[in-house]
Amino acid sequence: MISPYTGWTREHWAALADRLLLAARAHASPAHARIAFPGPPGGYGPDVDALEGFARTFLAAGFRVAGEDGRDPLGLMEWYAEGLAAGVDPASPERWPRLDEHDQAKVEAASVALVLHLTRPWLWDRLPPRVREQVVDWLAPAVGAAYPPINWVWFQIVTEQFLASVGGPYAEEDIEAGLALARTFERADGWYADGPERAYDHYNGWALHLYPLLWSEMAGRAPDPAYLARLERFLDDAVHLVGADGSPLVQGRSLTYRFAAAAPFWAGARAGVGSPGLLRRAASGIVRHFAERGAPDHDGVLTLGWHGPWRGIAQNYSGPGSPYWAAKGLLGLSLPAGHPVWTAVEEPLPVETGDFTRVVRAPGWLVSGTRADGIVRVVNHGTDHARPGARLPDAPLYARLGYSTATFPLLSGDPLDQSVAVLDKNGRASHRTGFASGPMSALPSGTLVGSSRWRARWGDQGPGPDHGYSRPGGELRDGPEVEVVSAVRGPWEVRFARLPAAPGGRLCFGGWPAPEGGPATRVVGGPGLTEHGVAVEATPLAGRTLVPWCATPGPAEPGRWYTAALLLGAGDEPPVVKENVITWPDGVTDEIPLPV
Repeated sequence: MISPYTGWTREHWAALADRLLLAARAHASPAHARIAFPGPPGGYGPDVDALEGFARTFLAAGFRVAGEDGRDPLGLMEWYAEGLAAGVDPASPERWPRLDEHDQAKVEAASVALVLHLTRPWLWDRLPPRVREQVVDWLAPAVGAAYPPINWVWFQIVTEQFLASVGGPYAEEDIEAGLALARTFERADGWYADGPERAYDHYNGWALHLYPLLWSEMAGRAPDPAYLARLERFLDDAVHLVGADGSPLVQGRSLTYRFAAAAPFWAGARAGVGSPGLLRRAASGIVRHFAERGAPDHDGVLTLGWHGPWRGIAQNYSGPGSPYWAAKGLLGLSLPAGHPVWTAVEEPLPVETGDFTRVVRAPGWLVSGTRADGIVRVVNHGTDHARPGARLPDAPLYARLGYSTATFPLLSGDPLDQSVAVLDKNGRASHRTGFASGPMSALPSGTLVGSSRWRARWGDQGPGPDHGYSRPGGELRDGPEVEVVSAVRGPWEVRFARLPAAPGGRLCFGGWPAPEGGPATRVVGGPGLTEHGVAVEATPLAGRTLVPWCATPGPAEPGRWYTAALLLGAGDEPPVVKENVITWPDGVTDEIPLPV
């Protein structure tokens, strides 16, 4: 059996793509230039939403036809050619917003350019000369334009590279400057930061690793060996961040793109790095995870949400067409049926072969996977989408102390889940963004240890659009310093926390936000933590999500280390902690180095 873990073959992937593409036609304008999926408009308005609907489903159509060497029984190229012609025609009632009219068009232009490259013999080469001219005119404002210094730099590079390939206007200096800027995002072990901040999320895979490979193909260059080495090293971490049920790590913005998280595994296959059977296992697990849980829905539509619809997951820029960036996860369909990634036998994910612990240095994560429950957990001492010392409230998708493949952070209110917080006189929990990361290491026993320290503060997000990370502004009130050391082994974390100096209030340990009926979640407080409770909130995983917590009954004693053991998943007896010595349920004993 070629797919012993997921049961998915290339035929399953093709059927999913076809279902998505045929369902999209029901929401298209008469000439197909605009695909307006149902739902309230996004933050950029219905014109942008409809452009996204076209450009992002166009990705799926392009991958589908390219992998079949032009065979096109659904007539995808003809259908999208008609929409393309109307979208770039300035006189058409269905014309698209131009790149110099709305910045989001710069994003969608890159998808259009990429598919025109991948399907050149079956689409671009057959377009009438006038339509080609109008396509070039629509893409041309990319030249010399300002792009945000984040993953967007690749949208300009890809767009101008296509223009160069068809004799259109382009600026070599734009491409070279963009490539130089992208190199400044490089971090340890093949990771990228999405800009100058500690911004680590799925954009590593579905943008910052994907576009360099595709751009090099567009430019007719062999991929840079240094890039390939970085991709291979990143994938070694990435396969450790997929749960046995196929869930990707629930962390970072744009989560409504769902199975776009499979894109880096297909990039590895396309580049010839990594094990084909393992890469397909990871990618198929991710897409099957969503396909079996309501995405797409019964009408074949990808809604704003995670499994089913959940509007609260959206960022300001998210509209009804936004979820179709998930099409990036269909990149494997651009590889023919005879490619090794489709013919190799699936290999198990790391979490399926046994328990593991792993330090992921760039984002500052202590990773633990357990075979018994298939869950991968991340204890976070390095990522907050900010810089050290920043005075900002927490972004729930970045600044929590823990993320996993089986839990969803609470998206509103002050930090409770996966937190160490100081409670003020009104019971409000403090935030930690701007923390200083401490060292991370694996002890000889395999137990992981990491730490961070920060100035607690209270406040709310400032005004402005929500892009998934913290917004400056709003009144912030500083509190005491907080120091946390984490020891991670199996399904348990032992968390040490103290207020090194002046007292500042009660100290609270918040546990994992597990969906009711899902994996077990517990917080076992040590000496001095006498108040316990369970908060109940709704998340995209369940109408009732349980967050256990414990706290000091009064102000924390300055300088004293308090401890709590946090469980997510299959575990019975908690670790036994005496001062800084932990005896774990498996009998291993560790002495944890605590700062003086």
